[in-house]
Amino acid sequence: AWNKSLVADDSIFTTSVGSVTFEVGARSNWHSHPAGQILLVTDGVGYHQIKGEPIEIIRKGDVVKCPPDVIHWHGASRDSSMTHIYIVPNTEKGIVKWMEAVTDEEYRNL
Repeated sequence: AWNKSLVADDSIFTTSVGSVTFEVGARSNWHSHPAGQILLVTDGVGYHQIKGEPIEIIRKGDVVKCPPDVIHWHGASRDSSMTHIYIVPNTEKGIVKWMEAVTDEEYRNL
């Protein structure tokens, strides 16, 4: 996966914005955001999952809201790359808490 910062966190806007491209099969680790996160899918097909819930298929044009402190992951599907813009607001609360890797079994659990 490739991450490109588009708007660096600062004390005025307290928002971090970037673009992430995931190759086919690539995904993030489980993680959460103290103030939540918004994803704008700009290309491809991917997956998003909140811990304990079914995997959702996300496509170009979809918007995903990740609530504050909710553990989730996202990434490309098994057949397509996926690119999204992420928006992390209120960064004074923190940006991300990284956790364990998403296992192959979890990833295949559609």
